[in-house]
Amino acid sequence: MTRHLLERFPGFPEGKLRMISLPEVLFTDLVPYIDDLQELQLTLLVLCSLARRRAKVAPWVTRAELLADPAVREVIASEGEAALDCLLEKCVTRGVLLSASWERGDGAVEERYFANSPRGRMAVAALKRGIDAAQAEAPGRLNIYTLYEQNIGPLTALLSEELREAETTYPQDWIEEAFREAVRLNKRNWKYIWAILENWRTKGRDETDRGDREENGRKYIEGDYADFIKH
Repeated sequence: MTRHLLERFPGFPEGKLRMISLPEVLFTDLVPYIDDLQELQLTLLVLCSLARRRAKVAPWVTRAELLADPAVREVIASEGEAALDCLLEKCVTRGVLLSASWERGDGAVEERYFANSPRGRMAVAALKRGIDAAQAEAPGRLNIYTLYEQNIGPLTALLSEELREAETTYPQDWIEEAFREAVRLNKRNWKYIWAILENWRTKGRDETDRGDREENGRKYIEGDYADFIKH
């Protein structure tokens, strides 16, 4: 079996790098105990792929998408599809991934793989009841992408990464309140919303007495974050 070997990693390049968010428990409770190199590689690649995606309930990746991924093909090399199936089965057996079959509109059946997270378990349960996971969002809460599109405007790829990072940094109720504050003051700008969230994170958020809201809005516009805000 011929494998391409990287002699030495050249280091991370300068400039802003695309970031992904993975739970710490992955590195404390899983990575040290996976003794199969290919299983470890596939686990990290699948979770990385899922972390880049958006879905109403939980992102998923299909077997066909994994086969088309150059990094996955590098892992399975000449062993082919059978090796991928074996590795996916190991990931599911270990409990890292969940899988569910779904019949698409064209009649084709695809196997979807989810992270074994609360959202992933909810999505798989929905599929098994015959409900497409994309339609199974729990009512009453909007994710940060939906909040942005409904209140600010269309998303860009770069902005999606910033929103993903914010969603993992700040509590959901803070995000919702910051959007409401921006809309109320007609400051429909992500950097303004981010300034509110950062201010709450560094100086604390008073849940019971928000004071004069117009004065609060003015401090974001005229204070430390003024250079980031477009009026």
